[in-house]
Amino acid sequence: MDIEDLMGRIGPADDQTANSPLKSLKVDLDFYSDSIKEVATEMIAEGYTLYPIFIAHQHEVSIGELLLSKDELNTQWTINVSSLEEFVDRGLVKDDRKDYFTKHFKNTNEYMCLFVIVPEGANFVFYPYK
Repeated sequence: MDIEDLMGRIGPADDQTANSPLKSLKVDLDFYSDSIKEVATEMIAEGYTLYPIFIAHQHEVSIGELLLSKDELNTQWTINVSSLEEFVDRGLVKDDRKDYFTKHFKNTNEYMCLFVIVPEGANFVFYPYK
């Protein structure tokens, strides 16, 4: 799923569109893009994972390691870094869905894989690096 697909669920005529937290996420991701790409590249090069996942959230979460803090950077979203392996270990991606996930994982040189957490739920999104 792309971030535009997620944002499209709000609907263009909806008054909430202008205030959607996903609009601020897009701004923050463009700001964070170089840092996220550098970390993803390092994780792959060092053999930590072939599938880096970045958790975008506005509240405390207990998965991954803190990478970019909204409080320290004066942004709207915090980014934690994780991997497919941690998501499988913690049951967020079921073991029988791992192959499906890896098959649909986009090129890490072009896209960041995000697990976006909002009050309504969470979803995987692939967002292009700027």
